[in-house]
Amino acid sequence: MTELITLKFKLNGVGRAVAVEPQTMLADLLREQLGQTDVRVSCDQGVCGVCTVLVDGTPTTACLTPAFLVADREVTTVKGLSGNATGLTDVQQAFIACSAFQCGYCTPGMVLSATALLAEDPSPDRQAIRDWLDANICRCTGYQTIIEAIELVAAQRRTRSLAAAAEAEAAD
Repeated sequence: MTELITLKFKLNGVGRAVAVEPQTMLADLLREQLGQTDVRVSCDQGVCGVCTVLVDGTPTTACLTPAFLVADREVTTVKGLSGNATGLTDVQQAFIACSAFQCGYCTPGMVLSATALLAEDPSPDRQAIRDWLDANICRCTGYQTIIEAIELVAAQRRTRSLAAAAEAEAAD
């Protein structure tokens, strides 16, 4: 029998301590041991992006990442994104508004990738969005509506930022 290791990390903001075999992949730990069925597996080779999670805010293919590599780190799945009163983030709301999904299988990975992109680049152009999404495969949408959803969020955030700046200036 393989000796288990104790792994401590944060999952969706909650501290976790789990015993795993050293060869356990992050996707298997999240899905099978911790019940995070929002983490999906498709190709199991790190090619499609369906299993994308955020590790310390960076998109990571969970199917190829050994679980022990997330020790003392923060793992976020789509369920761990904090939203507003509706429970959805602006990225999730934009995916709905733009019908940026069909079957929905790739959607959690796409939403997490889009979230990370917008955290790194609040105003990505269309080519930057395409380049960023290279790691995620969608076989249904043709990507146009996904790109439009990300552009919508960026535009809404710019508008809110400008409004807040104008309000702050007016208050001075």
